[in-house]
Amino acid sequence: MLIGIMGGTFDPIHIGHLLAAETAAEEANLDEVWFMPANIPPHKASAPLATSQQRLEMVQCAIESRPSFKAIDDELKRGGTSYTFDTVARLQQQYPDYRFHYIIGADMVMYLPKWYRIEELAQLVTFIGVGRPGYELNLTELPPALRDRVQLVSMPAMEVSSTDIRKRRQEGRSIRYRVPESVRQYIERKGLYES
Repeated sequence: MLIGIMGGTFDPIHIGHLLAAETAAEEANLDEVWFMPANIPPHKASAPLATSQQRLEMVQCAIESRPSFKAIDDELKRGGTSYTFDTVARLQQQYPDYRFHYIIGADMVMYLPKWYRIEELAQLVTFIGVGRPGYELNLTELPPALRDRVQLVSMPAMEVSSTDIRKRRQEGRSIRYRVPESVRQYIERKGLYES
């Protein structure tokens, strides 16, 4: 099995995440994509606003109609800071016959050299860098050991972010079509991101 892992805070998950996963799945011929909400992401300064359980439930709502997309709560159960190396190493022990790809946005590709235990992680996974609007990538700027472990795919231009969605909710503005309808209903039912 060829598995794509999509990590993130998912605070909330939005259509950009889903389109990136779908694009990566098609371009890299992935059998499944596992969405893995981070407990405490190492690169974010502030804690998520929604609880771990709420973020997991939003992911489950968002992907319920796509059987090859799975919500995995490994990092939430483990607690602490969610380092990709620790997660992937554990998954490879659990699923020794699976091959893993890690899906990241283009903005994170150039940040890879700063990731925790990146040299070892690069031996365990191939990174799928999903192109973002207006973001130029030059893989030659990466160390050779990383450069060879990144596959670039491009997706249609889309300007949507979790930050913008939270801001729109605080301002009382609509988030319709920025998140799947089931996620929008969940957010409104739970009163998430209101001022």
